[in-house]
Amino acid sequence: MKRGRFAGVAAVVCTAALLLSACASGDDAVAQGGTFDFVSPGGKTEIFYDPPADRGAIGTLSGPDLMDEGTTASLDDFTGEVVVVNVWGQWCAPCRSEASHLEQVYEETKDQGVAFLGINVRDNQQDKAQDFVIDNNVSYPSIYDPAMRTLIALGRNYPTSVVPTTMVLDREHRVAAVFLKELLAEDLKPVVERVAQES
Repeated sequence: MKRGRFAGVAAVVCTAALLLSACASGDDAVAQGGTFDFVSPGGKTEIFYDPPADRGAIGTLSGPDLMDEGTTASLDDFTGEVVVVNVWGQWCAPCRSEASHLEQVYEETKDQGVAFLGINVRDNQQDKAQDFVIDNNVSYPSIYDPAMRTLIALGRNYPTSVVPTTMVLDREHRVAAVFLKELLAEDLKPVVERVAQES
C-alpha cells in the first residue's frame, strides 16, 4: 500500500516538473498584467465596467500571429481603436458557433475604428487552429498561444477556464465589457458601437 502511494506521489511530482519546464521555455506569447481586476458579481456572464474613468486597462498583450509565421500580433497594433478580444479554441463547440457572429460584427463596425484580436488557446496543433480560421472565414488576426500565457495580461482573477470569453476594450484599451459565454451578433454589436461612440 505504501509503495503504491509513493508511486502516485512520484508521478504527480514528475508531471508537475514537466509542466513547469514546458512553461519556462519557448517563444510563446508575451504578457504582462495591467490595472484591470476581474470581478464577476453574482457569477454574471455579462459584466459592464462604467463609468469609463473607473475602468482598468489590460496589460501588454502580444504573441506569434496564428496565420502568419514569423510575425507578431499585438494589442499595440491597434492604438486608439476599440478592440474586441476573443479567447477561443478550435476544440470548443461554442467557439465554432459564435465565429460567424464575431466576424459579422467585425465587418459591420471596423469603419467605426473597431478592431478584433483573437487569442487561440489550448491548440497544440497549429494547423488545426489555422483550419478553423479558414473554414470560418475569420479575417481578423489571432495570437497563437497554446500554453495560455497571454491570459496573464487580461487581468487579476481572470477566469482562464472559461472559453470562449470576449472582452470589449475602449480606445484607451481599458475593459468596458466582458462576456463569459458564447455570443450572437445582436449581443455584441450594440456594446461595441456604444463603446466606439464614447468621447
